[in-house]
Amino acid sequence: MTTTYSNLRDIDGQAVGIRCTAGIIDAVGPGITAPDAVDCGGRLVLPAFVEPHVHLDKTLWGESWQPGRRSERLRDYIDNERRVLSANPTPPQERAGRLLTEMLRHGTTAVRSHIDVAPDMGLSHVEAMLRVREEWHDRIDLQFVAFPQQGLLCRPGTAGLIREAMDMGVETVGGLDPAGIDGDPDGQLRFIFDLAVEKGAGVDIHLHDKGDLGAWQVERIAEYTAATGLAGKVMISHAYCLGMIPETRLDQIGQRLADLRISLMTSAPADIAVPPVERLTEIGVTVCCGSDGIRDAWSPFGNGDMLERAFLTAYRFDWNTDEDFRRAIGCATTAAAQAIGLANYGLRPGARADFVMIEAQNAGDALCRRPAGRQVVRRGVVVAG
Repeated sequence: MTTTYSNLRDIDGQAVGIRCTAGIIDAVGPGITAPDAVDCGGRLVLPAFVEPHVHLDKTLWGESWQPGRRSERLRDYIDNERRVLSANPTPPQERAGRLLTEMLRHGTTAVRSHIDVAPDMGLSHVEAMLRVREEWHDRIDLQFVAFPQQGLLCRPGTAGLIREAMDMGVETVGGLDPAGIDGDPDGQLRFIFDLAVEKGAGVDIHLHDKGDLGAWQVERIAEYTAATGLAGKVMISHAYCLGMIPETRLDQIGQRLADLRISLMTSAPADIAVPPVERLTEIGVTVCCGSDGIRDAWSPFGNGDMLERAFLTAYRFDWNTDEDFRRAIGCATTAAAQAIGLANYGLRPGARADFVMIEAQNAGDALCRRPAGRQVVRRGVVVAG
């Protein structure tokens, strides 16, 4: 089946059309139309959004209001989350499905989600999210990370559960603050990277540790990446420390990350330093933006709209030029796709026909207004809007 979408504008404002056959883009560019073409009314067209970092199994989307809390310690947030989720009777797959519905209507068709694995819950969340993947396979591509939210080595039994999760079909080995949570950075990293090599998997590590301690762990992650041959398959999420170190050291670490194709994810929080996205991208590092938690026990914020997440990234850095806005949208599209290894992505011939059409003049207009009523195309067919 061939479908042509005409009367569109690309991110630079150029008039374009897109022809799709069997879920793949045949052609994209000026002058592409057909007698039965879908007239898109001059909408801005972007490749579909990619969410590179969310916790679907922990969302409270659609549940009764749950305020956040304040604490100086990460462990307090973790313990509070266990209390909240253990008291919630709604199955995680139901809550995740509600949130995926929101994400799809906003234009997201690919998601990487971290799944909690711990002795007190076993593999129940993994089993639930695998059911979600099966249910949603025709609408959203789902990747998963086996995530030791309560700690890896400091919680006996967790390492074995992570291994079992990989055997069940989880694609990526997760980690959490090798120094700050486990107190054994090399022990945690050795396990994570050895398991990734054994399973042919990738690595995605939450790193909240700040300053020099965090930066040292980034360097250790780079060393393990090089030693295990996992270049291009590693992501560091958050990495607040990279916004806290001198520029000379940042450049050195950034070049190492670029050389090993280690990507970074930031949710662009307002209350802490974040990796300087512009400088790191200039060096050649792939930096994407992600939502992290959405309406959960950690925070009631978030709505599943990656265009808003791109806006928050721009707002965090006071970006306001057309080049800035294109960079921000890139953090939620091309950079995010590259970070999670999404193949055949983009508005080009041969790529999968996943894109979103927005009533906006250009990138800046879309980012600053974030219009509703988007039309979302997956595999060449409108699936939302």
